Amino acid sequence: MHRADTRIVLGLHRSGHRRGALIKALDLGIDAIDTSFSYRDFTSHATLAREVPDLLDRLTISTKVGFFPTRDGPRHSLDPLRLRTALERTARDLGRTPDLVFLHNPERSLRGERPDRARTMLGEACAALDDAVSEGMCGAWGVASWDPSPLPALLDRTIPRPGALMVRAGLFVGIEALDASAALAARWQVPGGALWGMSPFGGDAANVGRAGADPRLFVRDGGCSRVQAAFRVACRLPVVSALAVGADDPRHLGELLDGLRLTVDDRMIRRYVELLRSRRAAVSPAEVP
Repeated sequence: MHRADTRIVLGLHRSGHRRGALIKALDLGIDAIDTSFSYRDFTSHATLAREVPDLLDRLTISTKVGFFPTRDGPRHSLDPLRLRTALERTARDLGRTPDLVFLHNPERSLRGERPDRARTMLGEACAALDDAVSEGMCGAWGVASWDPSPLPALLDRTIPRPGALMVRAGLFVGIEALDASAALAARWQVPGGALWGMSPFGGDAANVGRAGADPRLFVRDGGCSRVQAAFRVACRLPVVSALAVGADDPRHLGELLDGLRLTVDDRMIRRYVELLRSRRAAVSPAEVP
């Protein structure tokens, strides 16, 4: 089997959590899933335990905490007690401890706070997850950030360092987010093998077909699809060791796996990033010369 530099993680954000889809993923060699305490209206973990209890020990499970149910809908919080309570419920609902828990979009609670207050909030939340690992409530912890731009300036030596970082990846990410992700990884000294990507198609694989330019411009191989090329490029923009992607259709997963064999044209990637940076604004692949 081809050994790619990036592994696929099956994301369950919009998944039906169907047993057949998870079995097919395992058959394809995809043995990692990524979910969240808040997915499926806060029932993702319990649904997995009900639908595939016999598969959970065969899967590497990453999840996230940070959003909580309220009468007015999901609300974000970095309160350490609420995070700990969510971790306890996660293990109870799954029937096992998760392998990795991400602090889910911490920037949601930090915007508008004074820098000193935001630093304290972030530090306490990270410490709560760090303690959870020490106490055996999860195997490791990390940070998943949709918009990491507020985070690098807050970091100092008092804030625990995560074992993994998940950020957006691919041709649908603006230069501000790409630069902020790089800055966050550097400030936290997150090794390349611990950097994860997410949302390679900007939330919908159909976006690739609507893009003006062909993502295949960024790969050296012929005979591939636009989706395969966009997915392969997402593995290198930024360079990630794992890429979480949602796909209930085994054919789609198989297509993505085949896409990992493609060779990325690093010169074109560099040219693209330089173009983004020169304009200092998010652009679509349609504007790549």
